[in-house]
Amino acid sequence: MKQKKLIIFMPSIEIGGVEKNLFIISNFLGTKLKNTTLITASKSFNSKFKNLKIINPAVNIENISSRRLKYFFCLIELIKILIKDKNHLLLAFQANLYCTIICKILNIKIIIRSNSSPSGWKLNYFRKKLFQFFLKLPNKIIVNSNEFKKEYKDKFNINTLCIYNPLNKNNIVNYSKEKTKYNFFEKFKHLKIVFIGRLVDQKDPITFIKALKIIKDKINFKAIIIGNGKYYAELKKYTINHKLQKNVKFLGFQKNPYKFLRLSDLLVLTSKYEGLPNVLLEALTLKKFVISSNCKTGPKEILDNGKGGILFNIGNHNDLAKKMIYYSNNIKINKKKINHAYRRLNRFDYNKNLNLYLKIILKEMKFEK
Repeated sequence: MKQKKLIIFMPSIEIGGVEKNLFIISNFLGTKLKNTTLITASKSFNSKFKNLKIINPAVNIENISSRRLKYFFCLIELIKILIKDKNHLLLAFQANLYCTIICKILNIKIIIRSNSSPSGWKLNYFRKKLFQFFLKLPNKIIVNSNEFKKEYKDKFNINTLCIYNPLNKNNIVNYSKEKTKYNFFEKFKHLKIVFIGRLVDQKDPITFIKALKIIKDKINFKAIIIGNGKYYAELKKYTINHKLQKNVKFLGFQKNPYKFLRLSDLLVLTSKYEGLPNVLLEALTLKKFVISSNCKTGPKEILDNGKGGILFNIGNHNDLAKKMIYYSNNIKINKKKINHAYRRLNRFDYNKNLNLYLKIILKEMKFEK
């Protein structure tokens, strides 16, 4: 009797929520399953993984911006392994359609983990039909929110499994205790706001900065923006042009954003689409109030339709400004929402959700002669 071996496929590792979950899930599976392999082009992250065999393409393409090129070279490595030994199960975090086609040709079982809502996909008629066909082929599709699951059903008539992101509350609390010499918030007794995320179109930081311009003359606040991305220079220029420099500071990427989050009152998320945004779970773990866009998918589910925070209309900086002013004027009333959201975090229990991954993978592996 021979058990299948697991391959985890993630060609391009960047910095974000998807990667946090990749590290957590992969390391857990590596401790539970022998002969687990990770294929990635991102060599600089190799040290983040434990108990895994890591395969990087022979050609060093880590610093190339093209994801497709990384997919291509990692897919070659995948094909080489599977042709040599078909006794594998694939767990794909990226390049899901390409992986599915390869696995079906070679008669290999595949589980794909979909990371962001189909609302963010560019789906013309042809692409939608293509997705409807190929997304029926994997053995299992895992998504990370029930709203996400419903979208797959509504858009593609495909059933998926929902496993919430595993939330390690102890780690977040411990990291938040790290001292910081940055004193922008120190002794400031009014509203302290944090934005954490890549400064790219999906996260829509433009809406955040425009809302800050509106509230500047209405409430006393300071805001920290943590993250890098293509809008960094544009956002800094906006703060100068609208005389927001005293109110807004840019910290770039931070390995430990929790120590800044701990010092804040409010976290704002302005995304156009998500899967299940980790940053909301992290803020609630530290009992910080959340105002989030009502984007698909995740925020509404995490915040219990507004019982655990405040939702605003996607891309509407006027609505966001109004909600921030409301929160600032009603902090004590809104504390009940923080407590509600914190109690509901048990849905995202670390061990419970990791063991769901293991259960599904073991079921698909089975033992074969």
